[in-house]
Amino acid sequence: MRKIGTRCYYIYILLIVLSCNQLENTSLVTIKKLDYPSASAIEYYNGKLYVMGDDAVNLLILDTSLNILDSISVIDYPAHRIPKDIKPDFEAATLIADHLLLFGSGSLSPYRNLAWMCNLNELENEGYETNLELLYSKGKMLGVEQINIEGAAYILERLIFVNRGNKSYPYNHLIVTDQVYGLNDSNSKISIIPFEIQKDTASFKGVSGLCYSVQSDKLIMTVSTENTRNNFEDGTIGKSYLWIINNVSGKLDGQSIKPNRRLDLEYIDHRFKGQKIESATIIRETEKLIYLALVADNDDGSSTVFKLNIPKTTSHSE
Repeated sequence: MRKIGTRCYYIYILLIVLSCNQLENTSLVTIKKLDYPSASAIEYYNGKLYVMGDDAVNLLILDTSLNILDSISVIDYPAHRIPKDIKPDFEAATLIADHLLLFGSGSLSPYRNLAWMCNLNELENEGYETNLELLYSKGKMLGVEQINIEGAAYILERLIFVNRGNKSYPYNHLIVTDQVYGLNDSNSKISIIPFEIQKDTASFKGVSGLCYSVQSDKLIMTVSTENTRNNFEDGTIGKSYLWIINNVSGKLDGQSIKPNRRLDLEYIDHRFKGQKIESATIIRETEKLIYLALVADNDDGSSTVFKLNIPKTTSHSE
C-alpha cells in the first residue's frame, strides 16, 4: 500500500509540473477592434505600438493595453480614408534605431511608390517622404513580375522587404537591399530570394508582414490566404498563419528560403477565423516565449489588434 501511495504522489507531482509547463507555453490572446481603417503595418517602440492603415491618413499610437493614445498626420487628405486608386498603400513598416519607416506596396505607380519616415523621439517635426520607383524597378528587372511589397524588416544593417504573390502569380519573394538611406541610389545593390514554391496554388499563402527578433535571430512572418488573382484587388478572406525562419541572418545570401515553423492562428484561437492578419511586431521576449502584437484589415473600414505569445520552440499548434 505504501508503494502505491508513493507512486500516486509522484504522479501527482508530475501532473503539476506538466500543467505548469503547458501554462507557460499557452498562447493567451487579447483582441480589440478599432474604429480605424485598414490596419496593415504595426511596430513597437519604447512602450508604444504604432499602427498604419493602407488607406489611412494618420498613424495611430496605442499603449500595450491596446488603448488609443494619439495619432500622427502622414497624408494630407480631407477624408478619413483615401480612395483606392490614389492611396499610398502603406503595407510595410520597420524601425531603424528611433526612426519609423513606412513603405508603399508599389502595386500601382506612381501612387504606391512612396516611403515615409519620422523620428519617433521628435514627433513635433514632420516626417519626410521619398520615392521608391528605382528600387521597385530593380525588383522587376531581377525577376519579380508583380511588385506588391507587404512587409519590411531591418536585419544586420540590411533592409529586407517581402513581396507577396497571388493566385495568378503564386510566388513570394524576399528583396534584400545593401543600403538603407540610398534606396534611390543607382549604385545600390539588391538581391532576390524566392520562397519555396507552394504545391497547392488553389489556396496560395501570401506573406503579408515581417518582423525580426534580434534576440533570437528569427524572422516572423504573417501569412494569409485570400481569393484574389492580382496585386491590386482584395478578395475573400481565408486563413491566417505565422511562419518563422530560424537563424535568418545567415540565410540572406541564399538561393531560396522556407519557413522552419508554421503556426495556424485559427488553431491557436478560434477568434482568428475570418481575420486577414497583415503584420506583427515583437513587444518583448523571455527565455521561452515571444510576445507579439498583430493587426488585421478585414476590408470593412475597421481594424482589429491582437496580442498573443508563442513559444520559441515547436509547440502543439504546429
